[in-house]
Amino acid sequence: MTASQSPHPPPDLPFSQSCEKNQAPILAVLRQAFADRRRVLEIGSGTGQHGVYFAPRLPHLVWQTSDLAENHAGIRAWQAAHPAPNLRAPLLLDLAHGDWPDGAYDAVFSANTTHIVAWPLVQNLFALAGGHLPAGGLLALYGPFNYGGTFTSESNRAFDAWLRQRDPKSGIRHFEDIAALAAQHGLTLAQDHAMPANNRLLVFRRGAGAAGVE
Repeated sequence: MTASQSPHPPPDLPFSQSCEKNQAPILAVLRQAFADRRRVLEIGSGTGQHGVYFAPRLPHLVWQTSDLAENHAGIRAWQAAHPAPNLRAPLLLDLAHGDWPDGAYDAVFSANTTHIVAWPLVQNLFALAGGHLPAGGLLALYGPFNYGGTFTSESNRAFDAWLRQRDPKSGIRHFEDIAALAAQHGLTLAQDHAMPANNRLLVFRRGAGAAGVE
């Protein structure tokens, strides 16, 4: 398997086509953003595809997966099929309870979570990152966002309608609301990368004066 190829999905395991398509562009940003990181906590690992793709391609850091308990079997199966020495088995992390897993992390990565979970859980995600990352810690957030109160594409407008029909508490969030929420928890926008399919990769940095766990 070459560096550009994604791990082949094991039979009968959860699979996300969007994850398959976005992981190479995300990696291109993370190589730079996480160049000096040592321990990354992935919040909402989902199928587990991102972990098995990113970990071997970022060998200088430890990639810690996490999610709800019901997703752990799929994540573990992906990891069993595509092991990496710096990839860790999933920890239990439920944003509804706001519990930070044991361990020290200097970065958090989360993909396609803010438009899926309810807004109070988005608030909890930022509270956890802002409260536990050390000074200079990074939060990298991938997904679609609105800018200036409007959708960035008609496809995002249609996607938002589908999300809200499925769950009225979900939906594409406004970038300005996300940035304001980050600021409440001592996180400042450091990078805003345009990504394929009308997505963005936002990188926030925790300030030295923020109150967190060092």
